[in-house]
Amino acid sequence: MARRRARSRTHAVATCAGGIYSATKAALWSATNSLRLELQPAGVQVVGVHVGYVDTAMAAHSSDPKVDPADLVTQVFDTLEAGGYEVLADDTSVQLKAGLSAPFEAVYPQLATGK
Repeated sequence: MARRRARSRTHAVATCAGGIYSATKAALWSATNSLRLELQPAGVQVVGVHVGYVDTAMAAHSSDPKVDPADLVTQVFDTLEAGGYEVLADDTSVQLKAGLSAPFEAVYPQLATGK
């Protein structure tokens, strides 16, 4: 008799911000990638959810663009159902991911002027 595996899913949410806070989010992004690889053989789908500000009371202080919470949830569920690995919920997270492999001077232009 074939043994049926239960399908498990999890997700990690990382917001994008500046300063040392960004380092913690980069660590979470890396940890999410590691978990995805480690848990995949057990049938666990790990989805990284990356977003700038979500329109909640916690982000009320910011005038930056915000993602509607319902839209974020829809993106997460759509990604889960499609078997995807990542949600880049807004322009901030798309730009951040692109910057991960960009030349150093492009990511930190303020340092390039010091040469």
